[in-house]
Amino acid sequence: MAGGNSLRADAQRNRERIVAAAEDVFRELGAGASLENVAKRAGVGIGTLYRRFPTREALLAETYSDRFLSFAQTSRERSAELDSASAVRAYLEELALLTSVYRGLAASLGTVLQVGTPGCHATSEEGMRLLDHAQKIGVIRSDINFEDVIYIVTAISLAVEQEDSPKSRIAHLVGLFLDGIGVR
Repeated sequence: MAGGNSLRADAQRNRERIVAAAEDVFRELGAGASLENVAKRAGVGIGTLYRRFPTREALLAETYSDRFLSFAQTSRERSAELDSASAVRAYLEELALLTSVYRGLAASLGTVLQVGTPGCHATSEEGMRLLDHAQKIGVIRSDINFEDVIYIVTAISLAVEQEDSPKSRIAHLVGLFLDGIGVR
């Protein structure tokens, strides 16, 4: 592979077909859907899928990368107009809501964000930026780290996963969390 990221044309087509098939399968069956099902729908062998995406989380991260990029950009733009606490609240609520695109994604959110796609990096960097700013001005306790935030988003997402309209419940649960991590 020249340049590290370039693929032969046929390999690139396979990769694109896998991602498109994964999007469809994960939307229909959830994040825990069979990867064999994804490979079959993409018209490739399971070995081809695993060569491109060695783990389920890598495939989930790739299918979510554009969503994460958009989410991070929106958060950054929105935070310029909000106070620090409101910006953190909006980030948490939107991230929890974003995990509901694929049923079952919440259970893997922390691992997915560590995969390293551009969207994963952007989402993590934005969350850390908001947390750092809120801590510097004393809105959030200094002993909270980004990993703690992801655990809470995961817990909230799992708690509302079966709800048809989770937005108001997410807002309530995020409020409870923020009350707990606020300055004492």
